Amino acid sequence: MRAVVLRSHDGAESLVITEVDDPVPGPDEVLVNVHATALNRADMLQTMGFYPNPFPTSIEIPGLEFSGVVAAVGERVTMWTVGDAVMAIDAGGAYAERIAVHQRQVMTVPTVVGVADAAAIPEVFLTAWDALVVQGGLTSGRWALVHAGASGVGTAAIQIAKAIGARVAVTCSAGKTEACRLLGADLVIDYNAQDFVVEVHAATAGAGVDVVLDVIGGDYIDRNIQSVATQGRIIQVGLMGGGRSAVNVGLLLSKRAALIGTALRSRPIEQKIALVQRFIREMLPLFDNGALRPIIDSRYPFEQIADAHRYMATNANTGKILIDVR
Repeated sequence: MRAVVLRSHDGAESLVITEVDDPVPGPDEVLVNVHATALNRADMLQTMGFYPNPFPTSIEIPGLEFSGVVAAVGERVTMWTVGDAVMAIDAGGAYAERIAVHQRQVMTVPTVVGVADAAAIPEVFLTAWDALVVQGGLTSGRWALVHAGASGVGTAAIQIAKAIGARVAVTCSAGKTEACRLLGADLVIDYNAQDFVVEVHAATAGAGVDVVLDVIGGDYIDRNIQSVATQGRIIQVGLMGGGRSAVNVGLLLSKRAALIGTALRSRPIEQKIALVQRFIREMLPLFDNGALRPIIDSRYPFEQIADAHRYMATNANTGKILIDVR
């Protein structure tokens, strides 16, 4: 099969397609013919050497999510059959024509989405739902603040918040404000022209938001503490703005708030499976009834995956960047 194998860590220049052996599914795994994969910030970091190979005993193939069709099943697999349209996340390996993954990490492709677009779902919707609802405790009538509202995680988070009846404020650049409004954001803040702390307090009558979903880090961390409500939760899922910041811990304590760091990729497979199975029960039906949909900015052929990475580095995208593998 063809796959992107990292022989160096020089950013997009490392993304070279080569021929490698097909993966062999284990007893509890399915082998999937990958139709599409999608870009994530973690993939960019891995190409630069900031993420270790999650499978250190094998060749290094990046890629965290995919959609495709089941090509073969392991001897103990009971949930899937050859020909099923599926999607999933994994720690790596999705920049390839085939991938083997545990049967309980796999999800059915929503009928209204289709296999070509479904690669835009797994990573960002699982990340946003886990942060806002599972760990953040967001419920109907409460407020969430989502940074990078036009990103893949951000566009998923807006939809999830509205689907459960919550209110959501987002930060984004001026050129992306309308896209966030159209998705249903109740408050859209241009981070270049407005102070999100001031805007959040105005919108919530000074109470603050119940949950913050932050992919930025840096000096946003202290401002998130200023923005969160008493007993609220800040879920840190990324560090695009840096991992170090001066933080008013006294304010965090006085609010009895929680600052929680999280990542999907490094979790044990048992935790990933549990999250996926709960997502299937609670969220997956919302794609078929139209409450949720993948937001796709652009798509590239497999042969142009390096160009897709260069585009992502510009931060110009709204939603996901897909790669058509076959």
